Amino acid sequence: MKTLTRHVARLLSLWVLVANPFFVQSQIVDGPQSLREQARQLRFSNPEAARRFLVESLEQALQEGDTTQIIEVLLGTAEMHGHLGQYQESYDHLWKAMMMADPDKIEHQHVEVLISLGRYYSFYKRKEKAIEYLHRALQNRKMQLANGLVDSTALLRNFYALCSTYRELDLPEQAAHYIDSCRIYQGGQTPFLKFEQAFVDYKKGHVRVAMDSLRSIQSWFAENNPGFQVLLNTLMGDVAKDLYGGAQSLVHYEKAAQNSEYYNSHLDFAPIIYQKLANEYQALGDFERGYQNLHKAKELDRRFFDSRSSNNVSLLEIKDEFQLSQDRERDLRREQRMAELEYEDRVAFLHNVLLIGGMVAMALLALLYFNYVRNKHRTEKDLLRKKKELEVNKANELVELKNRELAASSLKLIEKDEILADVKERMLQQKGDLKETEVKKLVRSINHNQAQNWEEFEQRFIAVNKNFYANLNAQFPKLTRGDQKICALVKLNLSSKEMAKLLGISIESVHTNRYRLRKKLKLNRDVSLTEFVAKL
Repeated sequence: MKTLTRHVARLLSLWVLVANPFFVQSQIVDGPQSLREQARQLRFSNPEAARRFLVESLEQALQEGDTTQIIEVLLGTAEMHGHLGQYQESYDHLWKAMMMADPDKIEHQHVEVLISLGRYYSFYKRKEKAIEYLHRALQNRKMQLANGLVDSTALLRNFYALCSTYRELDLPEQAAHYIDSCRIYQGGQTPFLKFEQAFVDYKKGHVRVAMDSLRSIQSWFAENNPGFQVLLNTLMGDVAKDLYGGAQSLVHYEKAAQNSEYYNSHLDFAPIIYQKLANEYQALGDFERGYQNLHKAKELDRRFFDSRSSNNVSLLEIKDEFQLSQDRERDLRREQRMAELEYEDRVAFLHNVLLIGGMVAMALLALLYFNYVRNKHRTEKDLLRKKKELEVNKANELVELKNRELAASSLKLIEKDEILADVKERMLQQKGDLKETEVKKLVRSINHNQAQNWEEFEQRFIAVNKNFYANLNAQFPKLTRGDQKICALVKLNLSSKEMAKLLGISIESVHTNRYRLRKKLKLNRDVSLTEFVAKL
């Protein structure tokens, strides 16, 4: 980047000496910033003197090697030429600034150049291109804000540029949107925002409100920014025409034309003013003045906007010189690469001719070997598949056998529990012959034995069906301990009566638990619970 900056600095220095004869006769005073301030003060009253100060400021910045100052001078020079309608000069200075502005190091100037380019595109009604540049500038500014490089007030410049651009493109709704954005960050109404709001009010039909707003800021612009009175009086003429008629609008249009000539400001806007004057004079029957203003409007329009004008012949084909230079460099690299590739292709062709016979032979051998390996692999794969299927079948048969054994064992436990239950019942009936404490002790022993029966059953069930509970919990994690017991007994294909005896509950309770379990498993009526659980 430093090399590029020095390169551009030398080019700018040469351009200053050749294109600006006033430089030789001038004396440098107080540094670039002081010279720019003097140029700013003289840009309306004496544009030529302002231009001379800017030239001196640029040369001094070049000698100091201050890239920031160079870009600031170029931006100021572009702005001055823009007010004079010299768009080609403005455009040239902006692209010199763009070539020097590094978006990673000089963020503010890079954004300012994008804003200025967007504004110049809008002057030629290139809406899409203008909005594209302005939104690029806004996006870059927001990135700077996110990185802490600027504060939120820096967005005002971007929002106001979008607002004024939409006004010039006669799009009041979009302009109003960015007026609101400006107010958020401005914290109040400035004369510039009042002017923009007056335009929106006028377009929405609030003519009286618009006129009152314009009158309230008239004196401020006369004192602080007289050049802006060109736009102010033009809009006041439009509003006055709707309020009072054409005769009243003439007063404001005449003032706008006088302000433009006196302050050398918004000269590119002058054709519109003279066209409005011509229309009003013709409407009032003053055809001589109407013709004079119409002639002046056409002459200025040709000067600033006609494609035959030498001032704009190249601007109407607005080209990104920086991008073009990048494209040319890329094309040159592409051509060099193509030449290298062509040479490599020739060498590769000769090399391929020598090797093609061997490659064909190797390909045939490789194909034969591949077929041999593939057939061998296929045979081995079939053997492994059959072996695996056999092992799976054996494992399934073994599980089924163990489940049958487990079911049989469960039935024996049920019979044992029935006998114990009968003994318990008899003991309870004949407790008079026995001590009550001994009866209770025997009953607790029997109940404990039943609980141990279930634990023994569950351990054996898990040993046979190792993944059953894991699969069940993975698919239905909300099942209770009782639900899991029912699932285990269903998998063994036990009847409701057998389940009731093994669990120590009634058959009705088993039916109820099975019904609730089906709901938790979200099974339709046509799906068998036994078949569903057997697949887990």
